[in-house]
Parts: sequence; structure tokens; C-alpha cells
Amino acid sequence: MNIQDITNNFQKEIENAQDNNALESLRVKYLGRKGIVADLLNSLKNLPVEKKKQQGKEVNDLKKEIEEAIKEKTQFLVADSQSLEKEWFDISIPGFKHPRGHFHPRTIIMRQVETIFQSMGFSVVGGPELETDWYNFEALNIPKDHPARDMQDTFYVPPISEYSDSEDLVMRTHTSPMQVRYMEKNNPPLRIIVPGRVFRRESTDASHDYQFYQIEGLMVDKHISVANFRAVITEFFSRFFGQKVAVRLRPSYFPFTEPSFEIDISCVFCSQKGCRICAQGGWLEIAGAGMVNQKVFESSGYARNEWQGFAFGFGLDRLAMMKYKIDDIRLLNSGDLRFLRQF
Repeated sequence: MNIQDITNNFQKEIENAQDNNALESLRVKYLGRKGIVADLLNSLKNLPVEKKKQQGKEVNDLKKEIEEAIKEKTQFLVADSQSLEKEWFDISIPGFKHPRGHFHPRTIIMRQVETIFQSMGFSVVGGPELETDWYNFEALNIPKDHPARDMQDTFYVPPISEYSDSEDLVMRTHTSPMQVRYMEKNNPPLRIIVPGRVFRRESTDASHDYQFYQIEGLMVDKHISVANFRAVITEFFSRFFGQKVAVRLRPSYFPFTEPSFEIDISCVFCSQKGCRICAQGGWLEIAGAGMVNQKVFESSGYARNEWQGFAFGFGLDRLAMMKYKIDDIRLLNSGDLRFLRQF
């Protein structure tokens, strides 16, 4: 076999070599002590001097070409192997779980509250956060000189083109304006809840904020009594806290209800045994309520003494704090992901 044929065969074989083992076999075949190049060098001793020089040069050139080709192919295989190692991945390894968004704790509580009341026949309605003085105060039997206005710490807003210039505007201090707004456009019997944000101009601390959420409730019919209210609110709190809850009513005063009362529930943390949260008393003050004042019915366009109903209101943020044992209301509006990721 002449040198050209050997060169052609080697080039074909090195192209087909796909790993280091194949390259090593190729090196031994051509460059080993008993390889093809060694046989060619041994055959030179029988040639005439002039032909030996010429043939010897060709064999040495072939040897260098083979060595260089093997070296280049080795470097290529090493680089290709490193690239594959970087790109390779084990398809049997479980994938990484991407972080998912989730509901704010206040939203979770709001949905639970809405679901419970809807199951009892209540509709969920909403209303404007920017209110007129009429709906926020006067329609609810709170005239301009009424001392109850001092308790509201109201944000007053300059007139806006969408409203009459003669009307005073406020950021609503409670969700109660929706009582009148809803009754103006709907006839009894009716039962609604109104979840929404309210605003108070007051200093913030662990239990107070200048904006928070309330749930307003209203039920109106011909023969609604305090007993109806007590049954509804007891059922709600028992289902919300997932345990039997006792309810007691204490006399109070709200201009838009008569009679009015504060609502206490049995402590859901100690089952009335006495703890730090209930100040060892076994009861938690949680809401205000009462029978709808007939002046509110008149403001809504209803005939006086024709209808009866109860109204109640409680803080949604307070429920969230109780349910999740949150000790600072400001955390709910902080946007702190360390806090929010717990829910």
C-alpha cells in the first residue's frame, strides 16, 4: 500500500472517530511500535540511498500529519464534551416550582365573609368611596351639628365637577351610606352586605389606621326583629371561626339605629376561660348593630313605620387580625412580602 492510500484511509478513519477510545486505537494502528508508520520506516533499509532519502521524507511527513490530525481531533472532542456537559440536564430530576401569586389575607377573609352571607340569602353590593355629606351623615340621622360627627374624624374633599358644587364631599367614614343608596332603588324585602374601604382622619398605631375595611349588613322586611339579627350574626360567627360562638348584645348608641347595641362574642381563643386577648373576661367586642332608625327609612323614600330591619357593621381587618393572629393592623397595608408570603 502506497503512502497516498494510507493517507486516504487515515482521513476516513479519523473522521469516523467519535471518542477518545477510537482515537487511541487509531494512534496505535498508525503510530504504534508495530503500526503502519513503523512498518514503513523498517522497509526503508532495503532501498537504495537516494530512494531511501525521498521515501524517508514522505514517511516522516505522513507521521507528522497523522500526529497533528490526532491532536486536533482530541482537542475538538474535549471541547465538544465540555459543551455537552454544560448543556446536559437530567430529565428525571423534578423541575423547580415557580413562585405563584396568592390572595392578600384581607381578600381571603372578605371572600369567606361573602360566601357565608350569600349562603344565608344576602346579596353583595358595593358603593362609592367618595361620598356626599348627605349620604354619609344626614341621611343616616347625623345632621351637621350632631356630636357623632366628632367621632368620625372625616376627610373632607373640595367639590368635583362630577358632583354638584353645592354638595360637601367626604371620603366615606363607614359603609353605612349604602343603606340609603340601596333602599332608594330597591323595594323590600331585602338583605345585603356591603364590603368596602373606609377612611378616618386619625393617627395610626397597632390597632388603628387611616384606611381600613368594613362589612355593612342590612336586612329589611315587615316583621324583622332583634331575634332575627341575633340568629343571623350567631350563625355567621360560628361558621366563620369554625366553632360554636355565643353572642351577647349590650346597649349602645348609633344615630342610624334605634335601639342600638354592641355585639360581643365568646372568646374564640380561650373558649371563655379567660386569656390576654379577651382581658380575662371571656368576651370580645366585635361589632355594632341595631334596628334601623325610621328616619333612615324616610331618607330612603320608605313610608314611616311600614318596614322594620336591622343593620350591623364590623371591621374586616379586625376579623383578619383575629383569624390569623396578626398583632399590627398596619401590616395589612404595608406591602411587606415577608408578611404576605405567610398566607
